Amino acid sequence: MAGSSPLHLGKREREIVESLYRLGGEASVAEVRAELAKPPSYSAVRAVLNLLVAKKVLTSRPEGKRHLYRPVPSKEKVRRSVLRNLVHTFFGNAPVDAVAALLDGSAGALTENDLQRVRQMIEEAERTTSNRKVTP
Repeated sequence: MAGSSPLHLGKREREIVESLYRLGGEASVAEVRAELAKPPSYSAVRAVLNLLVAKKVLTSRPEGKRHLYRPVPSKEKVRRSVLRNLVHTFFGNAPVDAVAALLDGSAGALTENDLQRVRQMIEEAERTTSNRKVTP
């Protein structure tokens, strides 16, 4: 995973990385496997973990007879990458369509506090955008 390139993870790889975050950031093969909804075999989980180490998405360290695995990128970096891929794949690279899907309630109901927070984020984005405008 070099620099700011997006993380391209398959479904099972994503599930495993997400399980590591839920487990507090570091876990063994058995702990990861126990966290998965429909776990494959122990050796399959170990193989995916080692593949993620090779991709530099995870690191591992020995602890006794087992290895502990930990994500390299921050949870926020993974979230942003997954969101970029989601917007690209399902919303034709149109973030406004993704926002519309969230606001129409199809992704879950938003509370008044949620909507207020979204308003504040929009205002901040508008300020940031207007600060970036360059006058000729």
